[in-house]
Amino acid sequence: MYICTFNITNRNTMIKRTFIFLVTVILTLCTANAQYQLLYESFTDGSGDTSRTLVTVANEQLCIASADPEEANPIPGIAKHYTYIDFAHDTAFHQLYYTEKEQYFTGISLRTGNNYEFEKVEIVDGYRCKKYTTSLFSNRMEIWMTEDLKYRATPTTTFADLPGVLVRYTRNGNATTRLVSESFETSRRKMMDSKTVIPANLGTYMNSRALNNLEKEKLVINIPVFRDAQICFNPKLPKASTIPYDTTLPFSNGTIILKRLNLKQLPAHYQIFAELTEQSNGDAYDRTGSIFVIPASKISFLNALIDSVGVLPTITNKNGEQYQGIKLEKDYTPLVELVRFFTPFGVHHFNQYRSLNNKEWEDAAYYKQDISDLRQYLQGNVYIGAFIGNYDAGGHKISLDLKAYPEGYEWSGDINKEYWTLPLFNTCNVMEMSGQNYGTLFGTDSLTVTFTVPEGLSSLRLRYISTGHGGWDTGDEFVPKENVILIDGQPRFRHTPWRSDCGTFRVFNPASGNFWNGLSSSDYSRSGWCPGTATQPVYFDLTGLTPGEHTITIAIPQGQREGSYFSAWNVSGVLIGTMRR
Repeated sequence: MYICTFNITNRNTMIKRTFIFLVTVILTLCTANAQYQLLYESFTDGSGDTSRTLVTVANEQLCIASADPEEANPIPGIAKHYTYIDFAHDTAFHQLYYTEKEQYFTGISLRTGNNYEFEKVEIVDGYRCKKYTTSLFSNRMEIWMTEDLKYRATPTTTFADLPGVLVRYTRNGNATTRLVSESFETSRRKMMDSKTVIPANLGTYMNSRALNNLEKEKLVINIPVFRDAQICFNPKLPKASTIPYDTTLPFSNGTIILKRLNLKQLPAHYQIFAELTEQSNGDAYDRTGSIFVIPASKISFLNALIDSVGVLPTITNKNGEQYQGIKLEKDYTPLVELVRFFTPFGVHHFNQYRSLNNKEWEDAAYYKQDISDLRQYLQGNVYIGAFIGNYDAGGHKISLDLKAYPEGYEWSGDINKEYWTLPLFNTCNVMEMSGQNYGTLFGTDSLTVTFTVPEGLSSLRLRYISTGHGGWDTGDEFVPKENVILIDGQPRFRHTPWRSDCGTFRVFNPASGNFWNGLSSSDYSRSGWCPGTATQPVYFDLTGLTPGEHTITIAIPQGQREGSYFSAWNVSGVLIGTMRR
C-alpha cells in the first residue's frame, strides 16, 4: 500500500482547489483499479474447526473462493467453488471448476428478499458498523456492515443486498464468520489486470438444482453391475464354462445372473450402497430375491453354477434330506448375501390390468441398502450374482449399481487393516431351479456352524438376515416365529422377524389379489418381509468372545407340512469384526 501526505496552505485558494481536485481524481482512479482482498474465517463455538474464505474486489465485482489448503490426495470428483458477484448488474454466479475444459455455473439474483431490521451503530473488530438482524429458516442472524471502506464486499450472497462491507455475522449466537484482514494492491500490473474478476467464460450454464445434483453425482463412485438384465426361467439357456470380466451370464436355468468385476479398493470412509430396481417382465407373483457375492474358497459356489449343485458340501437332517452349500466348512465358504429383497406382485408389466381409487401404480420397485460392512468382498476379483426364484419365461428385469459416497475429502485408508469378516451360513437356495433344497431343515433340526475367532479383535458382530416362508394361512410366512441364536450351546439372542407395514407398498403390487374385506394379499404382515421391500439385516453384538473355536446355532420352530404345502426359512449370517489398532 502506498501512502501520500500533503501540506496545503491558504496562500492561493485557486491552486489549493485545483490541487485537491487532482489528488481526488488520482485516488479515485487508484481505488477503482485496485484489487482489494479480504480474508474471512468461519467457526462454530466448541467445534475447533475453522474455515477461511478469500474475497477479491475490483470495480464492483467480487470473486469469493475458499482460502483453505487443498487436500494433498483428494477424492475424485472434487470441484473448486467460485462465487462471482456483479453489484453493477445486481447478479451473481456460482461456478464449479473441475478442469480448464470442464466448468459449470448458475446465476442468481442479489435480491434476496430478506427482511432486515436495523438495530444500532457500534464498533466491531475496529470498524464502525451498522448492526442488522433477520431470521433465515428459523435461524436468528446478526450482521454487522461497515460503509467506511467505500466499496462493497461479502463472503456470501446471503447478505449481498446490504450496503458496505460485511465485518461479521453470527447464526444463533454460536456460528460466526468474521473479517480478519483487508488489503489492496495498486501496482501498475495489478491495475492493468484488475478491471474485472469475473471470467469472460464461466463454462456451461445449468439451473441451480441441476448444478447441485451434478456436484453430488461427480463425488459418488458409481459401479454399474446389471442394466435391464432379465431373470427368468429358461431351461434352454446354454451354461457358461468360463466367466469373463464385465459380462452378464445366466445360470440355474436363467434364474441367476452373474457378473465378474475387477473393483478398486475404496478408502474406509466411503459408504457403499447397493441400489436395485426391479420390474415384472411377465411374472405376476411376489418372489424371493437375493444379491450375493461368491467368496473365494477351495470349493467355490462358482463350481456349482458351472458344474452342478452336487459339488457343494452337504448336510443331512434327521429326516434324511440333504442341504447343499449352506454353511461354513473347512474347504468351503457360503455365499455372502448383500441384499435380500422381494419382488412385488407384477409391478410394471401388470399395471394396465387393474386400477385403484386415488392410487397410481409405480413403474418399478426400488431398493437401496447400506452394504459398507461387507466392503472386503467388493474389491479386486469379484463375482456378483442376482437371484429371483420364478418359473416364468418373461420373469423379471433388474438394474443394480454399487454406489460409494465419500465422508471425507482425502483419498486414504487401508480397509484390510481395519475389518475382519467371516461368512457363516446362508440357507437361501439361489440354485432352487437346479435342485438346491429349500431351508426346511429347522422342522427337525437346528443349524450349527463351527468358527474360529482370531486374536486382535476390538469388536465383533453378527450380521443376520432371516425371512420365513410358507404362503398359506398357517404357513410360516404369516405366523411369527422366534429365532433363537445360541453361542457355544447357550441361548444368546432371540429375534422374531416380522413386518406389519406391508400395506404401505400397495402401489407396487398391481397383480396382488384383492379380498372381500377390502384388503389385498400384499397388505398382510409377513415374517420379516413385504412384497416390494428389502429385508433389513439385524446385528447381534459378540464383542468379548474369546479368540479360538466356537459354535453358533440357529433354532427356529418351523411349522409342519400340510399336504403339499411346506414352510422354509432363509437365514444368512456373516461375522464382522474390527481389528484392534
